[in-house]
Amino acid sequence: MKYSEENILAALEAVLFVHGEPLEIKKLSKILEVSEEKVSELVEQLSKILEDKNRGLTLIRDGSRVELATKPELSSLIEGFIKSEFDESLTPAALETLSLIAYFGPLSRVQIDYYRGVNSSFTVRNLLLKGLIERFNKPDNQHVFFYKPSMDLLKYLGISKIEELPEYEKYKELSAQDSQQT
Repeated sequence: MKYSEENILAALEAVLFVHGEPLEIKKLSKILEVSEEKVSELVEQLSKILEDKNRGLTLIRDGSRVELATKPELSSLIEGFIKSEFDESLTPAALETLSLIAYFGPLSRVQIDYYRGVNSSFTVRNLLLKGLIERFNKPDNQHVFFYKPSMDLLKYLGISKIEELPEYEKYKELSAQDSQQT
């Protein structure tokens, strides 16, 4: 889909927000269907817009990779919010995400978002920080991450392998059927 000059910047911002992890300029170029030079210009424009003191986000750039992040001056607010989230029990969203990863995993964040129907960046990050899931690179594409249950989760659940989960085979079969349909 081609984006007009009026909405290409919004499209860039949306993609960076939904992805939640660094993206290569080259990949953004393919997603937005514009040249890498145009993406670089758009990144610069978005960066300038986000410099406004009334914005809570900023762009982080590392070579040819770019990512949305919260502004450093909001770190104490975000830190307090995250700490309160970790002090609480797992939320329904976290339990849902953890179940998907345990039964259907390993899954990419895009697959998790697809199954849940919402952006799962914060929930996945929360589960990673709690040590309940692990992230690893897809063997044939180092820019794609997959998530699987951690050893700590298995210990916490009192099982020695993921296959010991209730009705594991039934759900693994459903997962395989879903994979064949997509």
